[in-house]
Amino acid sequence: KEVSLLRDGVETKIPVEQLTAGQEFVVRPGEKIATDGVVVAGTSAVDASMLTGESVPVEVAAGDAVAGATVNAGGRLVVRATRVGADTQLAQMARLVEQAQTGKAAVQRLADRISGVFVPIVIALAVATLGAWLGAGFPTSAAFTAAVAVLVIACPCALGLATPTALLVGTGRGAQLGILIKGPEVLESTRTIDTVVLDKTGTVTTGRMALTEVVTEPGQDRRESLRLAGALEAASEHPIAQAVARAAADETRPLPTPEDFTNLEGRGVQGVIDGHAVVVGRPSLLADWSQHLSPALLQAKARAESEGKTVVAVGWDGQARALLVVADTVKPTSDLAVRELQAMGLTPVLLTGDNDAVARHIAAQVGIEQVIAEVLPQDKAAVVSRLQSEGKTVAMVGDGINDAPALAQADLGLAMGTGTDVAIEASDITLVRGDLRSAGDAIRLSRATLRTIKTNLFWAFAYNVAALPLAALGLLNPMLAGAAMAFSSVFVVGNSLRLRTFTGATTQPTDTPEDPHA
Repeated sequence: KEVSLLRDGVETKIPVEQLTAGQEFVVRPGEKIATDGVVVAGTSAVDASMLTGESVPVEVAAGDAVAGATVNAGGRLVVRATRVGADTQLAQMARLVEQAQTGKAAVQRLADRISGVFVPIVIALAVATLGAWLGAGFPTSAAFTAAVAVLVIACPCALGLATPTALLVGTGRGAQLGILIKGPEVLESTRTIDTVVLDKTGTVTTGRMALTEVVTEPGQDRRESLRLAGALEAASEHPIAQAVARAAADETRPLPTPEDFTNLEGRGVQGVIDGHAVVVGRPSLLADWSQHLSPALLQAKARAESEGKTVVAVGWDGQARALLVVADTVKPTSDLAVRELQAMGLTPVLLTGDNDAVARHIAAQVGIEQVIAEVLPQDKAAVVSRLQSEGKTVAMVGDGINDAPALAQADLGLAMGTGTDVAIEASDITLVRGDLRSAGDAIRLSRATLRTIKTNLFWAFAYNVAALPLAALGLLNPMLAGAAMAFSSVFVVGNSLRLRTFTGATTQPTDTPEDPHA
């Protein structure tokens, strides 16, 4: 809401609405970048995952472009504003969401469509029954009794209850399972879904960098390598450094305090720990200290980078001794969720702004064959639209601002409740738990609710239609017709209550341990 405007070397806090293109402002570590701009001074790592889906922070320096709403995760930046207000990338994405939402056709309720035809026919039939009985010479009381019986037995109470009772029970059960369904029109969409597009960061993966591997030189202690690196990285604010520090703290607590700590922006850190001169960062930083990676470490580095992972080198006392491999990790239940979607006859597609190597490595871990990578945020909705033009009915699961236009464009949008407000607003269903298995549960519950509504409508309609000839012929008096009509309503409510027994995959235990950092 406020930005530190830089004028003649003096910082002044002003409301962000007053910022204009061409002005320079300061962004400190941990702060959001106020608007789109170009870095004038400073180097840092910018966490753009909320906007672009990139899991690895982007290193920026003077001359590099930055986007508003992304987070400065490293050093101090001075940025010159280039686009403000409605011209920013974030505002453009908001417009895409609005366009996709207004382009959706509302689905009429099934009960409304049936009642619109059924009620006039019943009224006409009651009038015809009255006329027929009077024309046949029967007493007026008998004629009116038959006509009233027709109206009572055909009274569409059950028809009116069919949709709201099933919807009430279904959405209530969904809420218990952490699935929030926005309305009855959503249920129609789930019936024909055949393709599920999954965002990567924050949906299939945790969206948080974590240490995945430690590779050491022969004879070098893994625990000691991680302890020294973690102690040094704990003093840095960089997201990758924090991932190393967390892993080190979990294994070797407490971590020693470094001396003579130096943060080399965009390259790494160095300092003295327990009398050892330690360097942690890019291999080029270690090379400056004549600490070159051995062939074994170079091979491990190439393998990790081919999988789209980030490699941090560790050296001390004049020698490179270990590599730390950091990556965005897959959620423990994502592979189960993908298998469940496939078992339902759905085709999962991984859609991400990350590079192709990272995307395919993640997809292989969870069993997804179709991958669409390196997609710009504004193009995600276009990808969904292309799939729809190929005849597919698409569900989209995402959590970030960058997913919001695609969520709105999809036939069914499912947003992770752990994601951003704009994604949740653009979706049809919100998955509160942030567990991808909830997506399968949501589709199964929606389909079960829709089946219940249709069953209710069929029996309510069939019950009335079957009894109408009996009432018209005078074989049902109004009291019996009233009791029968009440029974049909009880049947509809009882059938709807069966949805309370629905069980979801997220309520069942999994053998996979939860990630403590997720």
